[in-house]
Amino acid sequence: MKELTGQLTKGPLDIVGDVHGELEALKNLLKNLGYNNQGEHSEGRRLIFVGDLVDRGPDSPGVVSLVRDLVESGRAFAIIGNHELNLLRDLHKEGNGWFWECSSVEQIIIKTFFGTLPLLLSNENLRVVHAAWYGPAVEKLVGFTKAGSLPELFHELEKEINKTLETGGWLEGAAKEKAEWGDKIKNKNTKVPNLPHIQHCEEMRQNLNPLKALNSGLECKADKPFWTNGKWRFLNRLKWWDDYNDETPVVVGHYWRQYLPFEKNWVEKDDPNLFAGIEPTAWVGKRGNVYCVDYSVGARSQERLHGRAGERTKLGALRWPERELVLDTGETVATQGFEN
Repeated sequence: MKELTGQLTKGPLDIVGDVHGELEALKNLLKNLGYNNQGEHSEGRRLIFVGDLVDRGPDSPGVVSLVRDLVESGRAFAIIGNHELNLLRDLHKEGNGWFWECSSVEQIIIKTFFGTLPLLLSNENLRVVHAAWYGPAVEKLVGFTKAGSLPELFHELEKEINKTLETGGWLEGAAKEKAEWGDKIKNKNTKVPNLPHIQHCEEMRQNLNPLKALNSGLECKADKPFWTNGKWRFLNRLKWWDDYNDETPVVVGHYWRQYLPFEKNWVEKDDPNLFAGIEPTAWVGKRGNVYCVDYSVGARSQERLHGRAGERTKLGALRWPERELVLDTGETVATQGFEN
């Protein structure tokens, strides 16, 4: 049995964005933050990792080993990201081939660690979640109190949603669309139209499942399909923070924010940039109290191919309560617009 939510420590924090296997960047960031090789800080600060430790970068096992040591020694906390949840569910996804190359013993060690991580951390002053703080999802999650493994819980939640989708013939319609278009959905060179039954089923599975809503965000139907992460997609990510009305600030990762601009199709992500026109160090949302600390280090492997690693992509950490952004490449800058 595991706790799905965790208590956030009240002392000064350094909240680290999505690492995506970039071990060197992580070590540089920790040094810039003032941590020694054992993860200790002279001011008693603690590290918080927002998830997506793995995939895409060159050394996911090294990142997991480092973060696991920090968490198990009590010097850091971590929550689970959608990439970790994918591995717990044994899903083969683009960028996670490294895991299937590990020995069975290594896989067990990694999955055991991921299985101990909560989906969110919070106290009365701050909330940390990988993708979205969505009240109904949080309430449902807290209602479970304790649960078995996350894959088991995920499966049970999917079964409930599928029962709902049977009404109106949505599952039957999606099966017909998959029979006609299934292979083409993963072919970038084939233009795929909106497939309404698949689209509706995906939207319901995303937003009604609290694990997915918190872990990979809320989504809505896209006007037309777009290509990202190796397949045609039918849903757009929602700027959930524009409707977030609670006073407690939230820090997330997940959304591929850009510290310096680059074309997203360079990394085959053609979905809309949710931070277009917004300063890269700005708080967002109705109250100006939501901050995304993911600065697209997951694309650094593409930069590396051209000898430009770290030129545009960054690994960042938000110092709390100072609200300063520290980057692996050495910059320290104040954030803007907190609580407007």
